[in-house]
Amino acid sequence: MCGIIGYTGNRELINILTDGLKRLEYRGYDSAGLAVVNNQQLQVFKTKGKVKALEERLHDHLQLLSTASVGIAHTRWATHGEPNEANAHPHLDNAGHFAVVHNGIIDNFAELRNRLLDQGCRFASETDSEVLAHLVAQYYDGNLLEAVASALKQVKGTFGIAVIARDLPQTIVTARRGSPIVIGVGAGETLIASDVTALAAHTDRVIYLNDDDIALVTPETIDIRSLENVPVSREIAALDWDISAAEKNGYDHFMLKEIFEQPQAVSNTIRGRLDFRTATAALSGLNLTPRELAMINRIVIAACGTSMHAGMVGEYYFEDIVGISTEVEQAAEFRYRNPIIEPHTLVLAISQSGETADTLAAVREGLNKGAVVAAICNVVGATIPRESNRGIYLHAGPEIGVASTKAFTCQVTALLLTALLFGRNRRLSQTAGLELIEEIQQIPTLIQQVLDHADKIEIIAKKYADAKDCFFIGRGNLYPAALEGALKLKEISYIHAEGYHAAELKHGPIALLDKGVPVIALANDVPGKEKILSNIQECLARKSPVIATATNNDTSVSHLVHDVITIPSCSAFVAPIPTVVALQLFSYYVAKERGCEIDQPRNLAKSVTVE
Repeated sequence: MCGIIGYTGNRELINILTDGLKRLEYRGYDSAGLAVVNNQQLQVFKTKGKVKALEERLHDHLQLLSTASVGIAHTRWATHGEPNEANAHPHLDNAGHFAVVHNGIIDNFAELRNRLLDQGCRFASETDSEVLAHLVAQYYDGNLLEAVASALKQVKGTFGIAVIARDLPQTIVTARRGSPIVIGVGAGETLIASDVTALAAHTDRVIYLNDDDIALVTPETIDIRSLENVPVSREIAALDWDISAAEKNGYDHFMLKEIFEQPQAVSNTIRGRLDFRTATAALSGLNLTPRELAMINRIVIAACGTSMHAGMVGEYYFEDIVGISTEVEQAAEFRYRNPIIEPHTLVLAISQSGETADTLAAVREGLNKGAVVAAICNVVGATIPRESNRGIYLHAGPEIGVASTKAFTCQVTALLLTALLFGRNRRLSQTAGLELIEEIQQIPTLIQQVLDHADKIEIIAKKYADAKDCFFIGRGNLYPAALEGALKLKEISYIHAEGYHAAELKHGPIALLDKGVPVIALANDVPGKEKILSNIQECLARKSPVIATATNNDTSVSHLVHDVITIPSCSAFVAPIPTVVALQLFSYYVAKERGCEIDQPRNLAKSVTVE
């Protein structure tokens, strides 16, 4: 979840490192630091807080640092140890010979720490990561790659790591297990990072390391080996990434920009994937023949957070359109319990980043149990799609705001495309397939119609910005939309918000309703609306103000509730997408009114690469 950037080459590297950290800051922003080799000395600068504070610390030292030729930097999301300067990375050994930055969690760090203390090591932090610096120092005999490999063999857990040494002015050693590392290949320079966002401004050629790869890089060379010191070959991939897409481009926040990018993002997900001749979807990335599709008799969706909510919508698609038994598993539950994976089961892993630790473990468990495993992912080259070796890329573009928006709508769209493919392979007629294609084509337009009324949603949001608690209720495939709406509100506004199936209201939550607890009821004109209207009456009877999403011109809803967010008319299959877009806007404007840090909400990070 933290961010790593490293550089070796002939350019002045401080701006490269700090700019890289700013692009990685959505992965963690509790503290920041960097280390460089300069005049055969390690120079380290660390601060609590965001990268801006680090830049201020560096300001008076830029001339001195201008001759450095290798450096590593880190922005932290705290796991072991509170966010402070001492716990910020990089960490050093006692002699100040080595500097280490680390993403991940060392499960056996207490055992390693106690052993090192017994051997006379002094610790300057509370972190698990510091043990790595001391271990590297113990094993070093002039070969940094071997020392890092020996240190990592002692580690149980996950790591993405970069190490520099004061007597090696152009060398970085980097390795990964369970936490991503990407190497950027340049002309007379090499970069390493935990995410391609930090590399895209400098190169379009990258190498993705696999688990238990370790690499020694200099400006001219990249030597990749296994931890057992066996040379391995990794392909250089083209990085098709527009750096301007990671800029705000005039919007106040990345989140708002990404909300408004959704018509184009969904269009990108759909483009080239609708086959009108056969009334189906063209999803070559799944790499399944019609016969193989027909043999799948069960689908298990594994995901976390927003991706899990998208998967819950997908469950309705696969059961209603395809007629295939489907269940959604929280990925951590899937990995730790003993799931029943029968022959011809499809495990569908959903992750925006493609690096989510629990979802990646679910992929590996599914593969080990003989399932067909496919991924729905946004980041090309990420670990989950590479290991599953089949799936669907969203092509939504980079998502920088920590609270996911366009990834959700594109994931749901990709799931609907997949259901169309499976449906036409089974019981869905050509006529019904063409009707569904028409609905899918309309999704970008439906989203745009919601965005065109953002100012009206803002007015409503401001009325409820002082709420301390809020409930979201929905039925059918709008139930996951309620869950996602509640998640967005709590993530960025810090209002306690809960999503419930509307039928569960009477089974406990109704006890908490009063005039200070608004309820957002998803009352679109789709099957289940009559029941939702009854639930709204129950809320009104307890004096709760009710905000409803309702289909345009549906007076049966608008005459009943306090405020209405209108949603364009569409089928039940498509309805979750424009509805969630409206709830994203509602949450954004509530958070803005409350003065919250919208793009980087407290305690959160974009990609959960640790347990």
